[in-house]
Amino acid sequence: MIETFTALLFTHTLTDFAFQSDRMAHRKAKREITAFASHLAILLGLSAVALLQFSTGFLIALALVFASHLLIDFAKSFAPPTLKSFVFDQAAHLIAYAFIAAWFSDLWAQALWSDHKWIPGVYALIAGSFITVRAGGFAIERLLTNSGFGQESASAPAGGELIGLLERSLIFILILANQPSAIGFLIVAKVWRFDALSKSDTQLKSEYVIIGTLASFGWALAASYATLALLGHLPPLGILPVPD
Repeated sequence: MIETFTALLFTHTLTDFAFQSDRMAHRKAKREITAFASHLAILLGLSAVALLQFSTGFLIALALVFASHLLIDFAKSFAPPTLKSFVFDQAAHLIAYAFIAAWFSDLWAQALWSDHKWIPGVYALIAGSFITVRAGGFAIERLLTNSGFGQESASAPAGGELIGLLERSLIFILILANQPSAIGFLIVAKVWRFDALSKSDTQLKSEYVIIGTLASFGWALAASYATLALLGHLPPLGILPVPD
């Protein structure tokens, strides 16, 4: 079951956070049929490749993936773009995939790639990295915008967004490398940057940086440890250190 869930999570994260452009997301929010069709075609294509096999159960599972994703995304299009709607949307997808994986628990065992025991671990690593880095960016953006920092978010330099991506990427790597203490160096660097900003910018900008930093670090730590927990239930990849 866990391998099937991991494969579905992998295809979902790539569909939502790698192959979905801002334009496609905007068109989906306006409930344009072509946008939904393109999005779901990508999802089904990735799911078919990740779990490739020739069985009736596979076709039923794909149909359930299609239907659940369509219903959840369609329902989301009626909600405002807030952090709450983003989290509920992603949680609903995870719950749907968990039910599908439980119902078709042997789906991965029948896949053409099932003899390669390392593949689910790679799926988990890729999914975890996108959830940590890319999804984290969307979550932080919504948090700041909905917390009264809309103008600050709009005027923030692109460098701030890039710094957020890099720091979440480094946290993900450090946690998986079993070097969480090294995150302290990132904190020192952020404190130094904040000190420089506080001397030259407004109080509002300083609060914006503090909230964004704490939220970014918190998201990255939670997603990274969740990835480690998922990897702990999969066949070992043999490339990651054993946690103390």
